[in-house]
Amino acid sequence: MENRSKRNILLILAFSLLAMATMGYHPGIEDDGVYLTAVKSDLNQALYPYDAAFFRVQLQATLFDKWVAEFIRITHIPVSVTELLFQFISILLIIVGCWSIARMLFEDERVQWAGIALTAAMMTLPVAGTALYLADQHLHPRNIATALVLLAVSRILAGQRWLAVPLLLVAFVLHPIMAALGISFCFFLTMAMLEPVHVWLRSWRDSLAAAVPLGWIFESPTPIWHRALQTRSYYFLYSWTWYEWLGALGPLFLFWLLWRVALKRGETLLAHFALAIFSYGIFQQAVAMIVLKSPALVRITPMQPMRFLHLIYCFLALIGGCLLGKYLLKSSPWRWAVFLVVINAGMFASQRALFASSEHMELPGRQSANPWLQSFAWIRTNTPVNAYFAMDPYYLAAPQEDYHSFRALAERSQLADMVKDTSVVTQVPELGPAWERQVDATAGWQHFKIADFERLKSEFGVDWVIVSYPQPVGLACQWHNASLSVCRIP
Repeated sequence: MENRSKRNILLILAFSLLAMATMGYHPGIEDDGVYLTAVKSDLNQALYPYDAAFFRVQLQATLFDKWVAEFIRITHIPVSVTELLFQFISILLIIVGCWSIARMLFEDERVQWAGIALTAAMMTLPVAGTALYLADQHLHPRNIATALVLLAVSRILAGQRWLAVPLLLVAFVLHPIMAALGISFCFFLTMAMLEPVHVWLRSWRDSLAAAVPLGWIFESPTPIWHRALQTRSYYFLYSWTWYEWLGALGPLFLFWLLWRVALKRGETLLAHFALAIFSYGIFQQAVAMIVLKSPALVRITPMQPMRFLHLIYCFLALIGGCLLGKYLLKSSPWRWAVFLVVINAGMFASQRALFASSEHMELPGRQSANPWLQSFAWIRTNTPVNAYFAMDPYYLAAPQEDYHSFRALAERSQLADMVKDTSVVTQVPELGPAWERQVDATAGWQHFKIADFERLKSEFGVDWVIVSYPQPVGLACQWHNASLSVCRIP
């Protein structure tokens, strides 16, 4: 028994490391432009004297950044190392949660580890048209909330429902939306495990009758809010492509089929689990279709009701891997070897293509060959803390940029952008007027001349810019590489 426990721990660590190696690590990208910036601001109040609302207001509903900052204060571990450590822990906990579920559903250990192997490889599997992955390539409260929800699910399957409650509560204070979906699934799972089934159906009906809409949902959105909303195409379910719809509905059919088959074979717990996933998916899909079709409920759109698919895709990878292990891989070393190589190599290649201009593992202390990250590093160590920057409002989508956040990595204030800050505006409509004024002022950036930069300085107080190299005539540039220049506005 002791040897088995040691082996299980080693396998969990090995698959967690393999997951990290396959998915890559990219601090400061995408949503980390908000979270990492907030952590650094919590640690140093002098940072970001301008436009801090673009990352602060959105985080009022979570304690994530404050907890991370407090950990850094207590341990004195550098921010970059803490981010990497917490990212590994979050991946490790996801693996532990999946393993705990697999152990409840399947007796054969080889089957359990096949499910873990596929889940570890598929961490960056896109979730239909939601713009989500199973796990992000950077530290995100969604990763930790996902792990806690999976652990809560395993406790319900084990008949220890009371242990699921604190796990879900902690998940809620880290990422309320994902935790709420997790709570919803745990409700369906609990009801599915009750006998007879009509008790569960009656409870479902009663819970729907008790729903009370919130007043803010019906507030009239502004034209600026609509403008920001239109930049997030994945919010709009009825604009999804056919294959995105297939990605949404296909897993529901598969879990319905699994429910029927498992029931016939007498695999009761697996059947209950599949039924819970199917019922949860049907319910959430119906809610999403109603919400996203009704103009009166348009304010709910940024909540992304289709995010419910994230949890279903986690289960799809886990159960799919277990079934592969049970019926295909079995005990054949060659099949296992081909399986591991194919799934990890395929996902690794997709991530290298996605972040082609950055190192696959952006580890602390490692110098980057990415020209944008080089400029951010120079700015971080060579410009005043109160420097205020302007740049192309579409800089995140620029060639070689790979969606790295200026605020998070350069640690300086910037004018609003048209890529990430639009998402913040959809969540916090009050920021709309300031966002629109700033992005409109930087429209046509590629054609800016010295008079345009001086106008930005006069209107907003901007005193630094990042521009293409060679820079426009009249700018006092203090650093450049082959692509970019960092300049002061006279």
